[in-house]
Amino acid sequence: QVQLVESGGGAVQAGGSLRLSCAASGRTFSMYARGWFRQAPGKEREFVAAISWNGDSTLYADSVKGRFTISRDNAKNTVYLQMNSLKPEDTANYYCAARWRTVGGKASEYHDWGQGTQVTVSS
Repeated sequence: QVQLVESGGGAVQAGGSLRLSCAASGRTFSMYARGWFRQAPGKEREFVAAISWNGDSTLYADSVKGRFTISRDNAKNTVYLQMNSLKPEDTANYYCAARWRTVGGKASEYHDWGQGTQVTVSS
């Protein structure tokens, strides 16, 4: 099992940037792919981005391509989500999740989840 803790959320104006972090503990952290998902009030949880266990493969939702970048530092047991050109529709609680090795775009494919960090973008 992997324990995940997100940080870096906050309130920004449209066009601003934030960098989310997901710190992990537990066995064989480096063997797990990591995904970011988000959930706004009254909406279903949606996929944002994912990165494979070794960082060679990434996957993004169409809504964030060109604006968000996912990366990882296995030496620090941390995955990052750099969010630029933020829009009000990016407002949500952002969750980090883990699955074995390869990227996945569905929440059902991930088995460990963090508690989330809130991102609020004002217009």
